[in-house]
Amino acid sequence: MGKITGFMEFQRAERPYEPVAKRVKDWKEFVVPLGEKDTKVQAARCMDCGIPYCHSGTTGGCPVNNQIPDWNDLVYNGHWKQALDNLHSTNNFPEVTGRICPAPCEAACTLNLDDNPVAIKTIECAIVDKGWDEGWIVPQPALKKTGKKIAIVGSGPAGMAAAQQLARAGHTVDVYEKNARPGGLMVYGIPDFKMEKHVIERRVTQMAAEGVTFICNAYVGATHKIEDLEAKYDAVLLAGGAEKPRDLQVPGRDLRGIHYAMHFLPQQNRRNAREPLGLGTEELATGKQVIVIGGGDTGSDCIGTSIRQGAKSVTQLEIMPAPPEKENKTLTWPHWPLKMRTSSSQAEGAKRDFAVTTKRFEGTGGRVTSLVCARIDDSFKEIPNSEFKLPADMVLLAMGFVAPVADDVITQLGLDVDARGNVKADDRAYATSRPKIFAAGDMRRGQSLVVWAIREGRQAAHAIDKALSAHGRSDLPR
Repeated sequence: MGKITGFMEFQRAERPYEPVAKRVKDWKEFVVPLGEKDTKVQAARCMDCGIPYCHSGTTGGCPVNNQIPDWNDLVYNGHWKQALDNLHSTNNFPEVTGRICPAPCEAACTLNLDDNPVAIKTIECAIVDKGWDEGWIVPQPALKKTGKKIAIVGSGPAGMAAAQQLARAGHTVDVYEKNARPGGLMVYGIPDFKMEKHVIERRVTQMAAEGVTFICNAYVGATHKIEDLEAKYDAVLLAGGAEKPRDLQVPGRDLRGIHYAMHFLPQQNRRNAREPLGLGTEELATGKQVIVIGGGDTGSDCIGTSIRQGAKSVTQLEIMPAPPEKENKTLTWPHWPLKMRTSSSQAEGAKRDFAVTTKRFEGTGGRVTSLVCARIDDSFKEIPNSEFKLPADMVLLAMGFVAPVADDVITQLGLDVDARGNVKADDRAYATSRPKIFAAGDMRRGQSLVVWAIREGRQAAHAIDKALSAHGRSDLPR
């Protein structure tokens, strides 16, 4: 906790944003840090609540079990280095979660009962950013090597977290990444204006100094045979994510100008990095009427990217009804509530519409020109005579992801999958149906949050270390 009466004395304050007119002109982060003094004031608001639901994922709070009251108290008392050590004890990449996590911890905060939770995400980011500024974050190579070799397929948050933990346990770790740079969706899916890529690059540098080898442009299942990895390594962790997008199979789907979000977003990140765009046609929203189908974070990222590219207009469609402005605390707290939220990208000038279904796409010359939509009721049935048309030069499908891509390592290894196509493995041993092969992150649990991916990567590292140990135990935290 912080100051015992702090929650009564101080008001919640979050990091402000740069003005819209300024921030949409470039691809830089636009969140303005509070500064050390104001961050300490926010830490002082952490109350002696008795049961801190904020740091337990099973009660709606933090999946990585960050010890939030502890490092709030340390920040309040000026012990920033100890706060950083505490934060790193549960989270390998707090600078990532401090930027892109939706902060279920704040929803679970006891002060959220009064709609004034502690600014946990702001404090977390301040701790780790100060750690980098002060030079406190340095490589931590293992003092002794085990002689065991582990391959990790995928360098997203699950793969990266597992790699760092296993390297620090003394194992030789090789991370295979199909793209040109490590980081997975943190690099290629999250727009730079939400998280600049030096944030990932400095962790990659730290991990390389700890003994992790990153092998990029290596698509396991295509350019590299998974069977070769299986034969070469003592264990293989599959952490390739859930990259199969949900499609919208309606008439006109084959028209040009209709793209998955994860075709559109990585192109801009590659442009910013002066990296080749890769396969597929180059698409820009410049001067276009853009329709984004899907109301989640990925849809929001498409909005912010389209606006920065100079779209003529951006409209976001959501099939779900508009959520309430305020949740019923007695029914939802401490779990994540369904309520109206407006992202920073949505606030930059997008029009939003709810309870809308797309019936068909129309086009001219093989390219999309409009959507024919209709209103739906709470049962998702079309309301009679509610059909309407929206002009569109570009349509971005951001309706989520349904499963891992199955036609590479999953099929080649013949792994058991669950009803949704995810690799079947429990959340204790993380072992698949094939010896030596483990799975974690979205590839195992399905599309989820970055905090769940980090949690699974850390827990999978513990499980692999334990499985490879001659004594059947691991000193890695679980």
